[in-house]
Amino acid sequence: MSILEKILGPKSKYDKSLPYTYEARIRIFEDGTEHKSYISDTICGLIEHLHQNRIKPEETEIFEIYQERESPIDARLFASAARQWLFKPDICRAFEKHYPGHIQATTCSFKDRERGCLGP
Repeated sequence: MSILEKILGPKSKYDKSLPYTYEARIRIFEDGTEHKSYISDTICGLIEHLHQNRIKPEETEIFEIYQERESPIDARLFASAARQWLFKPDICRAFEKHYPGHIQATTCSFKDRERGCLGP
């Protein structure tokens, strides 16, 4: 990583056709008035963190966070019909049509981002 990349951050974060980050919201109360949030620059990093912390897909709502809006992600893109998380390469295949031109068989536009996760 060059000095410029360290200062400005990942190039993919400046692509407005891609989410800036991802947020998983886990309800604390049934009525949805309170939730815990987990944030990651990649969907795969977020899913791995949730799985490691034994958080199930059915307990989670995931959002794409863009600079001026947020959008919920259909659970079929990150979880199987059996309610199990999808991991690489399956999650990559699931998102190919969702982000046209950004995910290919051997690479993706998100490869310049960190896969870590922040949360409670």
